[in-house]
Amino acid sequence: MEIAENAALLVIDVQKAFEDLDFWGPRNNPAADSHIAALIDAWQATARPVVWTRHDSVQPGSPLRKGDEGNDFKGYVEERRGKGAAAELLVTKTVNSAFYGSPDLDAWLRASGVGQLVVTGIQTNMCAETTARMGGNLGYDVLFVLDATHTFDLEGPFGWRLPADELARATAVSLHGGGFAQVVRTAEVLDAVGVSAGLEGAGLEGAGR
Repeated sequence: MEIAENAALLVIDVQKAFEDLDFWGPRNNPAADSHIAALIDAWQATARPVVWTRHDSVQPGSPLRKGDEGNDFKGYVEERRGKGAAAELLVTKTVNSAFYGSPDLDAWLRASGVGQLVVTGIQTNMCAETTARMGGNLGYDVLFVLDATHTFDLEGPFGWRLPADELARATAVSLHGGGFAQVVRTAEVLDAVGVSAGLEGAGLEGAGR
């Protein structure tokens, strides 16, 4: 795996509201936050650009609504913002894809000469997956760091309900098998940028614990 010198790390919607399991239900991959933090540190240490996205929900009752505490970034993200030597961008959005936010992510990436995206964040099968799909469609080389994402159990049609781990695997198969993105692990990415991994639970086998 090769990571471009100007590959952009996309940190999707790592917000306090997602700690509310009473609202969202059971989640997977408790190691996601430590993996996201490690990737942010690696990107800032190697002077690569970081994009932070924040979901400003317009849905009544959502804990992600702007002005609510849940809309804020988690502490470990907020304390890292602005600490890198490379450019950083904050994108706010009301829909799943970071490419439909403000400011225009695609325009910023192209103006910066960025051709490779490394996607992390919340939720695996929602905003992270949608952003990765669009990135692939727009011609970017997309790496989707599965164990640096997490999601929640979800109910769909016909009474079907899938646990978070199954949803994450479906995302991985769809993105990788469909050619939208290369699905990778945190340890692989850290190794590619020359940063020692030192992670526990970095493999997919630990993603549901």
